[in-house]
Amino acid sequence: MTVRLRTRAFLVCFIPFALLLAAGFWMIQRFVQSAVGDGVRASLRDNQLAIARIHSKSDLQNSRFLRIVGENPSLKSGMQLLVSESHSEAARRTVEDQLRELGEHMGFDFLLVSAPDGSPLAAVVRKSAQGADAGELVPVDTGSLESNRNGILRIDGRAFQVASVPVDQDQENIGSLSVGEFFDFSEFITPAVLLRNGVVINSNISNVPYNEIGAALRGCPSQSECDIRLHGANWVSLPMQSDSIGEGYQLRSLQNMDAANAPVQFILHNLFLAVAIGCVLVALLCSLISSRSIVQPIAGVVAHLRNSEHTGILPEFESNQSSILEIKQLVENYNRAAVAVREARDSLHIAYVEFVGSLASALDARDPYTAGHSKRVSELSSATAAAMQLDLEHIERIRIGALLHDIGKIGVADTVLQKVGRLTDDEFAMVKEHPVIGRHILEGVGGLAPFLDAVELHHENWDGSGYPKGQSGEQTPVDARIIHVSDAYDAMTTDRSYRRGLAHQRAIEILNEYAGIQFDPHIVELFTKLVCNIQVAQVEPTTQPASGPTAEQVPAARFEAWEAV
Repeated sequence: MTVRLRTRAFLVCFIPFALLLAAGFWMIQRFVQSAVGDGVRASLRDNQLAIARIHSKSDLQNSRFLRIVGENPSLKSGMQLLVSESHSEAARRTVEDQLRELGEHMGFDFLLVSAPDGSPLAAVVRKSAQGADAGELVPVDTGSLESNRNGILRIDGRAFQVASVPVDQDQENIGSLSVGEFFDFSEFITPAVLLRNGVVINSNISNVPYNEIGAALRGCPSQSECDIRLHGANWVSLPMQSDSIGEGYQLRSLQNMDAANAPVQFILHNLFLAVAIGCVLVALLCSLISSRSIVQPIAGVVAHLRNSEHTGILPEFESNQSSILEIKQLVENYNRAAVAVREARDSLHIAYVEFVGSLASALDARDPYTAGHSKRVSELSSATAAAMQLDLEHIERIRIGALLHDIGKIGVADTVLQKVGRLTDDEFAMVKEHPVIGRHILEGVGGLAPFLDAVELHHENWDGSGYPKGQSGEQTPVDARIIHVSDAYDAMTTDRSYRRGLAHQRAIEILNEYAGIQFDPHIVELFTKLVCNIQVAQVEPTTQPASGPTAEQVPAARFEAWEAV
């Protein structure tokens, strides 16, 4: 597909600018996203440090509080009884009642007493979460409890934050007391997940299944931050450092980077859109102006060259058509080439005109009686063409065609052309071949192609009785019709070897008599009006005037052959 130069110049100017603009916007967006991501990570770390400090203080307070609880005499007595009678249901229920009373009074969700060797003796747990709908504390099957006594403890699928303290009597350890609360994710201001051995067991991220979260975190190092793809969005995850979380458990905080970036992205998009529209408009304007400055002078050159297809002349351009150095140099070089071509064309035209004149002179030199005939016919034909208001180029074509109109007589024997008596039918047939012979002589020269019709068809008659093609009316080109009238007039008014020339008035009468038969009536009408004002140079014959009959005495049949010879 051909692309116009204006479009190509516009694209060359605009596309690099558009690409540069898009690359700049992309780089700025990436920089902003990176800055926002760093800010989010820093915020998460600060939150984790704050939570860790709170947990540390809470652990310290709980530790002190547990020591106080562990000094409860009733609890110590119940534990001593249960240790000594571990299979006694009454002793176990007594301790469970004591634990229930402590839990209700202190607000614990889980309480457990263990033997000195760590085996669980009795425990109670709250049925449901804390709050207005908090359930009562009920006994727990100690055989199903995990061995973890500090950190996270899971009971019936629920997670508890557990802390333990030893219980001593008379400086002798009689067991330990463990208390716990529901692991409440509401204290986290950011999304968080709780994992055990890599499996998510709790999360505060809504509408995202645990297995999907676990799959996303599977490739994250346990003690390092990482970027993950979760639920169609980009997230960052950081481990939360806590000494009281328990072995095998891991707590990680998460942050949706896309959500964090969304407000900034919205502002950036609006800003980029406004800047992009402005830049694109400026780029379009600059590209149009620059492409116009390049294309306009070249388009002028192309238009002039297109016109030269019809005129055949290369025009010159003004040197100040463009301020672009390369285009100015192009115009200057083109102008020099145009001058050189025009000079060569003029020289060639002069050369072939001189050649035509030499051919005509050579032809006329064969017969003293026809000397100057081609020149006179050329002058008469040019004057007639001018009277018909033909353009100068057409007049020049008729002038040269008239000079060459009888060139084919080179191929006719002198004995026929200069015969004094009447021509036989065979001799007249030989004479009638000279238009065709003339065409064959000239058609091998490319520069003489415009004159072939004038040479070949100048003996065609208006009524179709002429030769060589028998054309009638305007089938014959106007060049040949004009030369036909001029040729007949000069043939009738000049002396020939076989008769004396007619008077001017008699020749005009004959032309009018045969108008519409042999000659174009319109051309005859113009010719008869202007011929009286044309001074045709008469060439003195080099021999004695013909002694034959006058033109008036020549039979009509002979008249029809005058033009041929």
